[in-house]
Amino acid sequence: MHWGWAVRNAGLGSWPERRLWISPDRDAIWFEGTTTSHAAFAHRVRRTAAALAGLGVAPGDRVAWTGGNHPSALETLYACGQLGAIWVPVNARLAAPEVEYVLTHSGASVVVHGLDHGALADALRGRAVGVRQWVAAEPPVDGGADSLPYEDLLAEADPQPRDEPVTLEDPCLVMYTSGTTGRPKGAVLTHGNMTWNAVNQLLGFDFAQDERTLALAPLFHIGGLNGTVNPTLLRGGCAVVVRRFDPAETLRIIEEQRVNSFFAVPTMLDAMAREPGFATRDLSALRTIGAAGAPLPLPTLRTWLDHGVTMQQAYGMTEASPGATVLDSADAERKVGSAGKPVFFTDVRVLRPDGTEAETDEIGEIVIQGPNVMAGYWDEPEQTAAVLQDGWYRSGDAGSVDDEGFLYVRDRYKDMIISGGENVYPAEVESALLELDDVQEAAVIGVPDPTWGEVGLAVVVPTPGTKPDVDELRTRLRARLAAFKVPKYVELADELPKTATGKVRKPDLRDRYATTEETPA
Repeated sequence: MHWGWAVRNAGLGSWPERRLWISPDRDAIWFEGTTTSHAAFAHRVRRTAAALAGLGVAPGDRVAWTGGNHPSALETLYACGQLGAIWVPVNARLAAPEVEYVLTHSGASVVVHGLDHGALADALRGRAVGVRQWVAAEPPVDGGADSLPYEDLLAEADPQPRDEPVTLEDPCLVMYTSGTTGRPKGAVLTHGNMTWNAVNQLLGFDFAQDERTLALAPLFHIGGLNGTVNPTLLRGGCAVVVRRFDPAETLRIIEEQRVNSFFAVPTMLDAMAREPGFATRDLSALRTIGAAGAPLPLPTLRTWLDHGVTMQQAYGMTEASPGATVLDSADAERKVGSAGKPVFFTDVRVLRPDGTEAETDEIGEIVIQGPNVMAGYWDEPEQTAAVLQDGWYRSGDAGSVDDEGFLYVRDRYKDMIISGGENVYPAEVESALLELDDVQEAAVIGVPDPTWGEVGLAVVVPTPGTKPDVDELRTRLRARLAAFKVPKYVELADELPKTATGKVRKPDLRDRYATTEETPA
């Protein structure tokens, strides 16, 4: 072995090798009581690359991975980077037909799955066109007897370094959007996208060389993968990987492992803050949390700020790898509801429909430009052309910028309610509902109305131990919102349907409440 190993590989595949030279003895991965050094991680990535090559994976081929959080996700990601192959993370909560679509559309030839997905492998074996091999990262608990054992493949593999020519413009992964509307689209993120997003995160979060970050959110989604985990590995720190989110167990691991940072969605932060152990656990090592996916309610924000934790509220999407803007703790209360300012190497603008710049506080479409913005959608040239224009990504989100340059995300344009000619942005109404003590969660949709064309319907999850009166809720909202913004209907529910990242599935709510001719109760 000699210096200058990664002379042709400029992508993620070179990261473990560089860490092998620079910081071999520092912790890289912790998972269920086992700690792996950067040197050991680099050798496991080499073995994974050799094993995949032995299964016929060549440069440009797609390797899919699905399951709960597990080190094999990161090993296969970086191994694909060493081979010049393309990683395809698949949402572990998808049904078999949905997974079949992703595998077929992406052209995956090998699938690595978790212990809970043996039955999925059995169901799709032979059905998913193009998949040659199924590999079990761990012994499956529900079928999957015909899947190749991952650890056996690694044990037999030759951990020799390889140096495939990989550029920053080459595809690193194809990540399919959650598919809350229509068929999911595969965002192609290049090695440059991944690298520049990590640089943006390093500058914004100030990760240390000995950072211990919690891999809490799903690694098959962009926030879980790139919020703090990949930037920490680039920095030479350790990813503390937890298989799934359990509030009490997560708090225990944060204390035990002296976790410094993590990425989460607000529902996760709420759930942890409600745990009895929240007040007694030693969270003193925890420095910063990145929160995204939904507006962060002020009570949740204050709960964590009171623990001395820096809260970085972020706005982004898969197509931006994901970072676009961030709101620092210093401005968190003064600018509550804001998504902050653009991350360092990324530009954000708000445009009118005619493409001109919106004025201060004028609502328009948020557009994003930077080296972290995707190359396009996999095998979808028309969809790509619709959103990538003149180097800018058209987000489809409605937003505005105040006189200090802080961005406010108002809503998805397609979620906007037009009631009697007035535009109502559900996110604004939801934020007002969350300020009420007896509202734990809220989602607002539009439902047909013979007089106004469309009116708002709020689905509210009450705070435990409360039973709010819906008419009284509407009365209290009128003190916070213009009358036309107050939902005409309020429904109480035990829970809201959500994606794996904690985003509310509004199409499910529309199917339930807005597709009949009957007036909601």
